[in-house]
Amino acid sequence: MSDGGQAVNLGRDLPPDQPLFQRVDGEAFFVRLVDRFYDQVEVDPVLRPLYPADDMAGARERLRLFLQQFWGGPQTYSEQRGHPRLRMRHAPFVIGEAQREAWFRLMANAVGQAVEAGELSAQDEALMLGYFAHSAKFMMNSED
Repeated sequence: MSDGGQAVNLGRDLPPDQPLFQRVDGEAFFVRLVDRFYDQVEVDPVLRPLYPADDMAGARERLRLFLQQFWGGPQTYSEQRGHPRLRMRHAPFVIGEAQREAWFRLMANAVGQAVEAGELSAQDEALMLGYFAHSAKFMMNSED
């Protein structure tokens, strides 16, 4: 996600002079977004079994760092973990249609809550949901 210190956009057309990270309140926005998402995951019957009980805090932190970096924030994720390699990192988990749908639904709920709270514009909501829909489908590795 880094190319000479510049955030790599992975095909999304974010304005290079004002990344989403700067349009929201930076790290604090992503902490809230990830907390909203994982608060739902912890009680979701489809997704909860995919997360080791002793690593929920780690999962939250990794997602937060990844999203901050992807949306134009600090490159901490890559500095700590190297290239995201999202498909490889998710390969041990069965991700079929049910898991894709549940993941996207919970993330869309988290993003929607950010809009309702006045933390995110409708335009940025559409941008994020487009990315999350694509990513959720990209992560599928099972026909189940």
